Amino acid sequence: MVQFSLVLPVHNQACFLKRNLPIIKRKLDKLGIDYEIIIAEDGSTDQSYKIAKEFEKKYKNVKVLHSRNRLGRGLALKRAFKAAKGICVGYIDIDNATNLRHLKDLIELIGGDYDIVVGSRYLKKKFTERSFIRLILSLFFNFLVRIVLESKIKDHQCGFKAFKKDVINRLNKFSEDDYWFWDTEILALAQSFNFKIKEFPVEWKENKKSTVNIIKDSLYMLTRIFKLRMKLSKMKREFQQFQK
Repeated sequence: MVQFSLVLPVHNQACFLKRNLPIIKRKLDKLGIDYEIIIAEDGSTDQSYKIAKEFEKKYKNVKVLHSRNRLGRGLALKRAFKAAKGICVGYIDIDNATNLRHLKDLIELIGGDYDIVVGSRYLKKKFTERSFIRLILSLFFNFLVRIVLESKIKDHQCGFKAFKKDVINRLNKFSEDDYWFWDTEILALAQSFNFKIKEFPVEWKENKKSTVNIIKDSLYMLTRIFKLRMKLSKMKREFQQFQK
């Protein structure tokens, strides 16, 4: 049985995929666990899909999920988690912004009593490099989420998370966002539904070639916070009925 499924969401990141997948695979090999890597290739217009298929042919435990049209980060992850064979599942950003030495921590923690494990750039023991404007926007966003959605998490959007598979599939039945807000929505739902979450500090360095549109995506994320706030109580009741 596969212990851990690692999803790599990819959209027009051929250079990162070609360089970093072998590095990620070597890290997982050293951990001595049964694992699979799922490349969630999401409507790329560069060579990402071609490179992903080459890796799939080369490595028996590398699988590719391809979408001709752009699904969005959230929907691409939902689809990959549903298809995963692992008891536990996770994802990391293909640019390796988070130091891969934390991969061992991520897998060990999710293999314990936690339902969700979250890498955090904003805990006390941290080392984060990013531009001033992105840092301010990120800190403000996370502060607003904690106030409006009553979250206890410090960093909702770090691309370094793991889940018990049954937990994330249950949460995704209630998740409505298919794009960048998915991470925050999932953590807000998980807290509202009383799942057990562990946040741990990671070293992180900003990728200067990020595909995030800083203005457009920031405005979108802010509006989603308040939309979720209006629905959260109803979603909690629906989840409780779903559990019965």
